[in-house]
Amino acid sequence: MTFRDFTLLFFVCLVWGLNIVVTRWVVADAGVAPIFFAAIRFMGIAVLLIPFLRPIPKNLAMIFLISMCMGAAHFALLFLGLANAEASAVSVVGQLGVPFSTLMSMAFLGETIGWRRGLGIMLAFAGVMLIAVDPASFTISVGLLYIVASAFIGSIGGILMKRMEPMAAMPLQAWIGLFSFLPLFLLSFTVEGPQLGQFLSGGLWVYAATLFAVVGVSIFGHGGFYSLLKKYDVSMLSPLTLMTPIWGVVFGVVLLGEALTINLVVGAAISLGGVFVIAARPNRTLPEAGFGKKMGGPS
Repeated sequence: MTFRDFTLLFFVCLVWGLNIVVTRWVVADAGVAPIFFAAIRFMGIAVLLIPFLRPIPKNLAMIFLISMCMGAAHFALLFLGLANAEASAVSVVGQLGVPFSTLMSMAFLGETIGWRRGLGIMLAFAGVMLIAVDPASFTISVGLLYIVASAFIGSIGGILMKRMEPMAAMPLQAWIGLFSFLPLFLLSFTVEGPQLGQFLSGGLWVYAATLFAVVGVSIFGHGGFYSLLKKYDVSMLSPLTLMTPIWGVVFGVVLLGEALTINLVVGAAISLGGVFVIAARPNRTLPEAGFGKKMGGPS
């Protein structure tokens, strides 16, 4: 990999990691309802990517199902998780998308795994349990359960995408944004009540965070990443994307003042070590499994 391309990947992962912390601040500290914020974000993506909605694809029904998994449901759960759990823990737990995708590719696509990836899967889950379970009361963080469910549903979307004809990244993001924002607005109104006034009263920083999520993460982050996918093997890029949760932990500690506990440090080392093992071993039937579900964009 050239130094220029590595620098691009470095900043893409930095943006993805920072987005976890920014979203945590919006939904936890600024008081914006999480499902409503997800809806606003997807609406922004749909508006900015309108030119990519043409030509209209033939398989709209499948794209709708993918949108519900990788868009509306995934991000509703993700933002609910961020409202109820620390960003640093979410950064690590969200990487369960990698073992989930690998397990689903075994169940539905006939992928076989060796003992190394099997060990990696066990390590990934063991590390997450160490982070999510409170040893004093043996209770599991509700917020992190949302994140686990988010990773699982996002992985289902990945399996559905594999059964669809290949589609360019930006048109796919445009359609996911278009299909996702209205169901999220309806769900938000039903569960959270009217939220537009609260969002508009958030001020300049909330608006800036929304713009960052749409332009910085979904357009720059995913656009840059997909350009690298065209040049390099998945098995090379996938382990390097583990910079994302590391940045998430760093930003969570530095910007939000989150505690760097021994459980988080050890659990992260175990879980990310397992994810690294999985990502470094190519998945022949679902190459995207090594990336899990990146916590920044709609796809």
